Amino acid sequence: MASKRDSGSKARILKYFLDNLGDILESRDIQAASGGASEWARRVRELRNEEGYQILSHKDRADLRPGQYLLETDARIPAFKRGISKETRAWVLERNGYTCQMCGLAAGDPDPFGGPRTVRLTMGHIIDKSKGGDDSPHNLRAVCTNCNEGLQNTAPPKPDLVHLLSQVRRATISDQHAVLKWLLEKFKLTTTSGK
Repeated sequence: MASKRDSGSKARILKYFLDNLGDILESRDIQAASGGASEWARRVRELRNEEGYQILSHKDRADLRPGQYLLETDARIPAFKRGISKETRAWVLERNGYTCQMCGLAAGDPDPFGGPRTVRLTMGHIIDKSKGGDDSPHNLRAVCTNCNEGLQNTAPPKPDLVHLLSQVRRATISDQHAVLKWLLEKFKLTTTSGK
């Protein structure tokens, strides 16, 4: 039943793009056109990557802002097959510590954009497939659905090692212990000091 609903929302999104060919469309309007589907951005990616529609975003054109999309032509290009196996997906998630590599949120954390949802992780390409990237593990990273949809493009950059260590050194002893405890649990390590 879910796949029927998904294909229905994808068909409505495609019709909306085709009815507004050459117009810049806002994400909220695309979601409304989909019938309010929560996975509307995934349907847009499927239309682009799997069905070959040339749907442009801010990653493709500098004059588009995050959350804006444009279908300039109804001509389709050769589409990409889904090629990420469950094994590759599991390996990348494990390698990335089940944490978004763009904003640092972990799977299951509360969604920073509110509501009852929690953070969900997906696979993001470092070099987009449309620019020659592939589905190999070295070109994949775990990203939350917000970052993957471009909602976190204004997030501050990750701190470098020197900055991160300086912040930990400046923290209180109890906060340093909390950081240590978190790292030990994350990497499944034990201490020999017994503290």
